[in-house]
Amino acid sequence: MTNELVELIVTGQIPEGGLLPPEGPLSEHFGVSRTVIRESVKRLEEKGLIVVTQGRGTQVARSGSWNMLDLSILSALIENDDSLSILDELTIVRGSLESAMAGAVAARHTKEELSRIEHVLDGMREMRQESDAFRQEDVVFHFTVMEISGNRLAENITKRLYRRALESNRYHGLGYEGAFESTLEEHGRVVDAIARHDVAGAEREMRDHIVKSWHRRRPAAPQEDAP
Repeated sequence: MTNELVELIVTGQIPEGGLLPPEGPLSEHFGVSRTVIRESVKRLEEKGLIVVTQGRGTQVARSGSWNMLDLSILSALIENDDSLSILDELTIVRGSLESAMAGAVAARHTKEELSRIEHVLDGMREMRQESDAFRQEDVVFHFTVMEISGNRLAENITKRLYRRALESNRYHGLGYEGAFESTLEEHGRVVDAIARHDVAGAEREMRDHIVKSWHRRRPAAPQEDAP
């Protein structure tokens, strides 16, 4: 039931600033006790979706206050956004965080750490025509750079966003000609910049790769009917 309420809020069926229906109607609608309703409302409050104010009722909070890293909220946002704007935003955030982590690796890494990254890239080259295996190794490449960066907060946030995005067919998007080659080339430029200790270059190459690869495979948003 909590997930159903999350979806009602995230999709705007109960808009920001709107009031959640009272316990009685909710209890009847979902066929559960008021105790269950109270527990669900408490969970919504913990997720930052609602604000309970004495005398004003239970109000839907601004989306900027929602815990976007919460699995149920992020899932509802991705699966119900036909415009793909949430995946656009996710890509920008992911690109910024991974850019910073790639820069950190370029600034400071051991020979063994560089070898780890190069080894993953070599693995991608070996399986370039095997789609699923290639995609898995692509994820390993990004996770390896994150882990070596030592930025635990950025790593944690980015992995949460990235893993959830990967579960969506929308994020995988459309195939395009030269996908393997362009991915390998862009990953290679990231590794080259890291090897040269080129902080700005590693940041730029990682950000460009993440943003450009999304735009290349991004499905077109459905057009609204003209009036």
